[in-house]
Amino acid sequence: MTQTNSLQQQLVDTIHVFSQRGWCDGTGGNFSVVLDADPLRILMAPSGVDKGRVDTDQLIEVDGKGLVVAGQGQASAETALHLMLIHEMHAGSVLHTHSVTATVLSRHHAATHSVNIAGLEMLKGLRGITSHESSIAIPILANDQNIERLSEAGRMVLKNAPFSLLVEGHGLYTWGASLEEARRHTEITEFLLDVHWRELLLQSKR
Repeated sequence: MTQTNSLQQQLVDTIHVFSQRGWCDGTGGNFSVVLDADPLRILMAPSGVDKGRVDTDQLIEVDGKGLVVAGQGQASAETALHLMLIHEMHAGSVLHTHSVTATVLSRHHAATHSVNIAGLEMLKGLRGITSHESSIAIPILANDQNIERLSEAGRMVLKNAPFSLLVEGHGLYTWGASLEEARRHTEITEFLLDVHWRELLLQSKR
């Protein structure tokens, strides 16, 4: 199996797992992995496909300008945000989920522009964190249908972002040096957000 075929299968497997967990229902979410760095070429799930049913032969290849160079289908409208994260964060993969938890919290904390999480053992699943006595602040961007403007807003908050950011009322973007790391960061961050949401619910009942 070639490297490209292997990455295709890994990306599809990741999307299917995320779909089964309710993180990209229907056509929600978009997912990418870098095939070549120079010139940049990324593998993506095309826009408008059911993520629970997407197969390797439906994946497309996109260049550094966001143009489809191989495969059938259209690139996601949010490809520019993927490209910005790949460039700015030297990411090897960017994964965008639409979980209920991430969407709700992105709205609940919109006024403070971040979701703050501390003191949880699972924080150690994020690269560079070695103690539960740590904290992260996941930035929240105001949603914007102008993706270039949204990407620029994202660029401004990346310095201290913990491999993730939220878009208000939209969902979660995570990234990593590889697809494997980006998948781990997504799973960890979704767990942390779910714990935070449940803690808020418990507090509201007191």
